[in-house]
Amino acid sequence: MSITLLVALGLLIGIAVVGNHVSNLPKNVWLLFVAQPLGLSSASMVVFAGGLLGGKIAPQPEYATIPLTLMILMTAAGVIPAAMLMKRFGRRIGTNIGLLSALLGALLSAYAALNASFYMLIIGSGLLGFSMAFVAQMRFAVIESLATSDDIPKAISVLMIGSMFAAILGPEVAVIGKDWLSSPHGFAGSFIGLFLMIVVAMVIVSLLAPIGVAETKIDKSARRLTEIVKQPIFIISVCCGAIAYGVMSYIMTASPLSMHQVNGHSLESTKWVIQSHIVAMYLPSLFSAVLIRYIGIGKLVLLGTIVYVAVVAVGLSGQAVMHYWWAMVLLGIGWNFLYTSGTVLLPESYQSSERFKAQATNDFSIFFVQAMASLFAGKMLFSYGWDQLIMVAIPMIVFLAIVTIWLNKIKAKN
Repeated sequence: MSITLLVALGLLIGIAVVGNHVSNLPKNVWLLFVAQPLGLSSASMVVFAGGLLGGKIAPQPEYATIPLTLMILMTAAGVIPAAMLMKRFGRRIGTNIGLLSALLGALLSAYAALNASFYMLIIGSGLLGFSMAFVAQMRFAVIESLATSDDIPKAISVLMIGSMFAAILGPEVAVIGKDWLSSPHGFAGSFIGLFLMIVVAMVIVSLLAPIGVAETKIDKSARRLTEIVKQPIFIISVCCGAIAYGVMSYIMTASPLSMHQVNGHSLESTKWVIQSHIVAMYLPSLFSAVLIRYIGIGKLVLLGTIVYVAVVAVGLSGQAVMHYWWAMVLLGIGWNFLYTSGTVLLPESYQSSERFKAQATNDFSIFFVQAMASLFAGKMLFSYGWDQLIMVAIPMIVFLAIVTIWLNKIKAKN
């Protein structure tokens, strides 16, 4: 209930703060505002239900994070097919093609829960991950629906504010649907609930006005990918997104296992911490666009870096429920500042005719780093413990600080 009230309060504050500034945004932004959290629920479902179910049916406890890792790897693998389908058929049809993968993944995951099949859970999670590559492209659909680039920060903020609902939908449906169907370890009904949410998302996406329509001509003025990726602004944008996701995924993947399985905290407490984390990932979007306007992208990246330093400090201070809660909330806030900055920076590195290959390269890099981080999370936790796991994140944050200095130098010259 507290999380539901927090999200509702956040949305009310959002209306009061940004209402006058977003009234001119097109219909597509508001449709995607509703559709994206339904699609994002696949990720939060696998993090929460998939992680706990995997911990019970995996051959070894340290294998429990494999379904999540494969989900992220398949997200990375789906980036290029997603970009090609979007380019060929447009955003609306391309997105729904990707969401078909989520429908199949949800059904296979439900089957895995019914039959305690770890390998089927891995396959189902992989298909859910593949669909996430298409869901991630919704932010570019929002950008391409705008009449002016000046609206990008506030449109992205609106989209990310809507994604707060994923904090409720994924874990809440996981708990509510846990015993809908009789299964050895529960959660079969949870994935059926996810299936229904994806169906609703597909209906909403079908209502979008055409965007990113099929391209049949080759623009000779478009630069080669090698030329695009050498630009400092492209490199910095990718680093912001990749490190944001890498550190976040690494710590977040291990958190429910460390809380519930290692330290014996209750399922309700674990759910509350994960939901709070996801809310914290999107709640700052209420004011991130305002921050970009007044302090600039460079200072926002610096702020995100400082918050990540605070995550390490809190994570090493203890393992009570509130230690986890504060660490995960700060992790979400830092992710928001960094990921929003990377998303807003990316369009500065490409022309319209170059957008699909630039976007695909960016997303592949982000999700590959995220996958590698989640892959090592379970091994680090069960082999070395929570404190050592947190300390491994420090080099990534140091590298992020270097990137932050580079960005601020570039912005100071312009």
